[in-house]
Amino acid sequence: MTPSDLARYLKTPLAIGDKTINGRMVLAPMAGIGHVAFRELIAEQGGCALLFTGMCSAKAVPHENPAISMVFRWRTRELPFTVCQIFGSDPDDMARAARRIEKEGFFGVDLNFGCSVAAICKKGCGAALLKTPDQAVRIVAAVRQAVDIPVFVKFRTGWADDPQFAADMASRFEHAGADALTFHPRVAPDRRNRPPRWDAITRVNQAVAIPVFGNGNVFTMEDGIRMLTQTKCQGLSLGRMAVAQPWIFARWTNAAQVDEAIYHTTARHLLDLLDHHYPAPFNLKLFKKFAPYFCANFKFSLFLLKQINQAKTMEEMKQRIDDLFVPCPKTLSVPNLSLFV
Repeated sequence: MTPSDLARYLKTPLAIGDKTINGRMVLAPMAGIGHVAFRELIAEQGGCALLFTGMCSAKAVPHENPAISMVFRWRTRELPFTVCQIFGSDPDDMARAARRIEKEGFFGVDLNFGCSVAAICKKGCGAALLKTPDQAVRIVAAVRQAVDIPVFVKFRTGWADDPQFAADMASRFEHAGADALTFHPRVAPDRRNRPPRWDAITRVNQAVAIPVFGNGNVFTMEDGIRMLTQTKCQGLSLGRMAVAQPWIFARWTNAAQVDEAIYHTTARHLLDLLDHHYPAPFNLKLFKKFAPYFCANFKFSLFLLKQINQAKTMEEMKQRIDDLFVPCPKTLSVPNLSLFV
């Protein structure tokens, strides 16, 4: 597969449930990153078939006011191609949240069985549900019965390095009503200390008839080609690279040309979008979550990140971005992965 072949494949429509998306390259759901401002930035670039929100609490969603919520908010125009991710441990809570998500007009709902952050797992949510597989399956079934929109499941290998467990869970999720899977082939306690096992994606894909989006260490076009050809998964779910380079979807699918100025203009535009969607100082906090991934693009990434993090206001941040990235610092061929937290 050549880069041209990759672009053609990534623009091939894909059926998910009774809906169809116009491509096979999607934004991975990311807590603290996949907010409405960042999704708008990605959508403006083009090439992304589906956007995913960050994690929303299933207990909170039925009562959330998007006018004031810092997480459960959106632009009306993005709803037809945006999936809302929820986390929770109770089937009834997850079903109620899914009904609210369907009522608001989202493309679909995504069930988080992948987050291994201690604060989430201690509540029996996220990857902790892979310790209680029957409960995870009950949640999928409850959400499936509650809504007609596509149901996605994002999950990991489990709590032991056992690809067969992941394949078995994929099959059980499909039978419970999932329409698509996003699979991250690492064990739950692993905070990216070891490479993901792409062979586990192959096992998961072979176990189901529904679409599987591969996720994990896709940094270059060559990585994307290898994942698709080796695992036969139906699509790519990009997380950290999409944060570092929000234009990556357009570049891979449409051969969009980029120059060094895009780093500065992208950072500045995200600041403006955050200003528009969020109040201070929360908007500044969200930009600082984006900053490590963005700075990873550059040779002197740690120095740049330190300078950015010293900004106390949005206006000071905008000035620092102008000062630090015009002209553009020396970039790396592959980002500094030590900043991909």
